[in-house]
Amino acid sequence: MSHYPHMLAPLDLGHVVLKNRVLMGSMHTNLEETGDWNRVAEFYAERARGGVGLMVTGGMAPNREGGVFPGAAGLFTAEDIAHHRLVTERVHAAGGRIAMQILHAGRYAYSPECVSASAVKSPISPFPPRELDEAGIEKQIADIATAAARAREAGYDGVEVMGSEGYFLNQFLVRHVNRREDRWGGSYENRMRLPVEVVKRVREAVGPDFIVIYRISLIDLVPEGSTWDEVVRLAKAIEAAGATMLNTGIGWHEARVPTIATSVPRAAFTWLTARLRPEVSIPVITSNRINTPGVAEEILARGDADMVSLARPFLADPDFVAKAAAGRADEIAPCIGCNQACLDHTFAGKISSCLVNPRAGHETELTLAPAATPKRIAVVGAGPAGLSAAITAAGRGHAVTLFDRAAEIGGQLCMARRVPGKEEFHGLTDWFATMLTRTGVTLRLNTEATVDTLADFDDVIIATGVTPRSPAIPGEERAASYIDILTGRVTAGPRVAIIGAGGIGFDVAEFLTVSDSPTLHPAEWMREWGVGDPAQTPGGLAPPQPEPPARQVTLLQRKPEKPGRKLGKTTGWIHRAALQAKGVRMLGGVNYEAITAEGLQVSFGPERKEPTLIAADTVVLCAGQLSERSLADRLIAAGITPQVIGGADVAGELDAKRAIDQGTRLGAAL
Repeated sequence: MSHYPHMLAPLDLGHVVLKNRVLMGSMHTNLEETGDWNRVAEFYAERARGGVGLMVTGGMAPNREGGVFPGAAGLFTAEDIAHHRLVTERVHAAGGRIAMQILHAGRYAYSPECVSASAVKSPISPFPPRELDEAGIEKQIADIATAAARAREAGYDGVEVMGSEGYFLNQFLVRHVNRREDRWGGSYENRMRLPVEVVKRVREAVGPDFIVIYRISLIDLVPEGSTWDEVVRLAKAIEAAGATMLNTGIGWHEARVPTIATSVPRAAFTWLTARLRPEVSIPVITSNRINTPGVAEEILARGDADMVSLARPFLADPDFVAKAAAGRADEIAPCIGCNQACLDHTFAGKISSCLVNPRAGHETELTLAPAATPKRIAVVGAGPAGLSAAITAAGRGHAVTLFDRAAEIGGQLCMARRVPGKEEFHGLTDWFATMLTRTGVTLRLNTEATVDTLADFDDVIIATGVTPRSPAIPGEERAASYIDILTGRVTAGPRVAIIGAGGIGFDVAEFLTVSDSPTLHPAEWMREWGVGDPAQTPGGLAPPQPEPPARQVTLLQRKPEKPGRKLGKTTGWIHRAALQAKGVRMLGGVNYEAITAEGLQVSFGPERKEPTLIAADTVVLCAGQLSERSLADRLIAAGITPQVIGGADVAGELDAKRAIDQGTRLGAAL
């Protein structure tokens, strides 16, 4: 009997039956923009082979003005249709089904050609939109319907009309953007006219035997957003217009509430889908922070939705469904919601991939073929770089021995998982442990590898990580390192000064100010961030009510810039906002003069002006790292040339993305 009977149950849509209740949600990967359509096809085909019930592509522009950026992919020509047909044929040959998302960005388009309901500029784009006139609105409707017809011609099984996350159709729905007083604005009946008309025209364009999904915003999380009554009214109208299914959208991109980052509780918004489901008679899909088969099964068994949408988990592991169905859920590489290689790449114009799975988006290039000549390989260091190299090499047939002087695997991951909001790192270290066993790696913990130990191996990989860098401050012997704090060797006092405001400094500040992680308590998390009920407040915004900080913390850095400016593009604002809510004082342009019994003495600027005492019971050093490569140097001196990866190779900010990518690529090349 299946462990996931609800998740693996078929879903009958009338003209077609989906083989399970799992949707791979839309993700813009920038693959289509490469022009390498074999690469695009293989990305989707690999996930079709993995057993997902239905996939949705990244957003395809219906016209030039609606593209998320200039040159965004779409179906504009016969050549485009032929390219997309290569994708759909490959997916169908792999036993999968795929829908194309039609995404009109509206005022979110990063282009001076952008258009919207009104000329109200988005806070996340420098370009004010042009307000559409009647003819302009008709053009957008016609172009979206044409895109749907072309998707059918290209062999897609359906389309998803993007009507949430603050994009074009969502912009017409709310007074936050729509200031019109004609038949496309004013009353809600007028404001919802555009999405309803779009779905109606799409259905007319594609015929009855074609999947039409409408992505509906259930909670906008912006001022003057939709009320719950309006959401329900729209859902019913969209159903009447011909939609096959409703997919859930949560929050606008400009919202002050995080919706998909790792600090968001798992399945935090399914209560909204559960409320909408009885209002309509078509299937309703729920989404956001669903990353394990267990979570998906629980949602469906509870009746919150008819189907679950998982997007980034299919970057982490394309075989998510197949492994769950085979009773191998512990082998599913977990999405940790970090955004570092997916969304951060997307918004930087890079190919989207995955911190946990560097093959994502690189399926045709990073292949894991069986080793032609199996070797005996030693890997020293069981952090993310060493673990990735070990399991990749062993999975290809090499005999791998992994050494670490610690008592457990994980390296710096063991500290990261103790930070409130980073609990998903527990799942990552558990997965590495599972894969060491599955691939047959010989594990030697509590073992100090030496030159003699390693002399008889065919290849040696050094992944010994980093050591904290001394900032050379008078009195620093009084301070604790970030390792002391995060491992619990030192308990900080009530007043803390943190030296260094990079990623580690922010993590330590969060660790010291949060008593009980709200990520593990959804109701508390919603209070902290001010998530309300759209039935009571338009858009679902409420006043944030953060818990008092556990300690008084000051976060300092030498660079004369805003602390945290170089954190992740899509998550940095979350970390900054979370610490501000805890009253953390953040100072840049600081000179560290001395650490004393009273705290930290500082001055400011090149002139070393304003000498100040930061009163602190504990001073924590987060002032960078140095590569730990002493063993590598001893090996080289003994005539053995090792491969050096991870922090031992480059000791910048701790970077699990680079470490895992390096380890995987080396393991694939041996």
